[in-house]
Amino acid sequence: MIKVAVMGHGVVGSGVVEVLSQHVESIAKRAKEEISIKYILDIRDFPDSPFADRFTKNFEDIVNDDEVKVVAEVMGGVDPAYDFTKRCLLKGKSVVTSNKELVATKGAELLEIARENNANYLFEASVGGGIPIIRPISQCLAANDVIEIAGILNGTTNFILTKMIRENMSFSDALSMAQKLGYAEKDPTADVEGHDACRKICILASLAYGKHVYPQYVHASGISNIALEDVAYAASWGGVIKLIGQVKKLDDGTLDITVEPMLIEKNSQLANVDDVFNGILVRGDSTGDVVFYGKGAGKLPTASAVVADIIDCVKHLKARKYLYWTDGDGSIVKPYEQTVYPIYIRVGSTLDKQQVFDKVTSLFRNARSIVRTNAPENEFAFVTDDMTVSEQMNALAALENDGIKVLSKIRISDL
Repeated sequence: MIKVAVMGHGVVGSGVVEVLSQHVESIAKRAKEEISIKYILDIRDFPDSPFADRFTKNFEDIVNDDEVKVVAEVMGGVDPAYDFTKRCLLKGKSVVTSNKELVATKGAELLEIARENNANYLFEASVGGGIPIIRPISQCLAANDVIEIAGILNGTTNFILTKMIRENMSFSDALSMAQKLGYAEKDPTADVEGHDACRKICILASLAYGKHVYPQYVHASGISNIALEDVAYAASWGGVIKLIGQVKKLDDGTLDITVEPMLIEKNSQLANVDDVFNGILVRGDSTGDVVFYGKGAGKLPTASAVVADIIDCVKHLKARKYLYWTDGDGSIVKPYEQTVYPIYIRVGSTLDKQQVFDKVTSLFRNARSIVRTNAPENEFAFVTDDMTVSEQMNALAALENDGIKVLSKIRISDL
């Protein structure tokens, strides 16, 4: 019998306990060992829990108990999760986690500590929740050179955009609905401003390309400035707006990596990923496009991925799984100002449309206007060919200097 500990008894932690306790026999068959929860770490009391006798508030109970071979860290955040994880790995205990913030900020260091102590650090649940993505990239697609990874990585923002697209609901109303349904936190900043998706694409980039990509090196913007007018223009253009995390290896070896709202064509495999669902596209040189789809969060979907990693650790107690990348300093990331892509722009002006069009075509590469029904006379929208971000910003500044107010700028994707 293998003893494990669960650190954190929130939504995911309670789900891990539930899955482990309700599937004892089937898990034992897959792990070739019976798995028993010895400790559950939480600062709160759970006197009515059937596992009340296993709760502890003292981390030392876990780290100093040699019987505990695998630890599930489902606390979230960096502090104290980082310290607890590091100390467990230094003791030779394998650790599994759903903590995307910790993996994105400390992954290289923790993987190295795991390697030095013949332990495993696994984090399947940190990116796709219940969607398998870490293991497929590291194992099933190992024969491929990964050309690109792109995906809808945050269910909250995807739910909000779906409501805006399907029901003409404003951003603020859609966010309020997401909060009432439990899809969005009281403070939704991490979701709607792109921080959550940024952590996830950093993990995927680190895994695919072997160097740690830290979130501070990655441009990330969210959906809080997306308006219904933009949704309507996207439809006229022939697409939809989605918050996309994307990384692509360029010919010079650098990575074009970003998180931002993008216009994607309606025939894209990601265009119809709606509501709280996530979709992750991996483009390999041999496989072509492979898409992973499902609920990217939730108690039991995420818990199932954590428990799968626990089983994997139990099966590899005396061996390491090769899941590893080295540290990075940001040099692999192409500066955002130098990245190249076409854009959609919406402006407002008291000038007549011909004057605006003349100015736009003089500043932007192959600018083409797009229209929507019931647009006000002072509104004008257009799309461009490829331009560097620095060229875009200079052209936008020139518009503003001529009294043409820039209302929206959204990247156009080639997915």
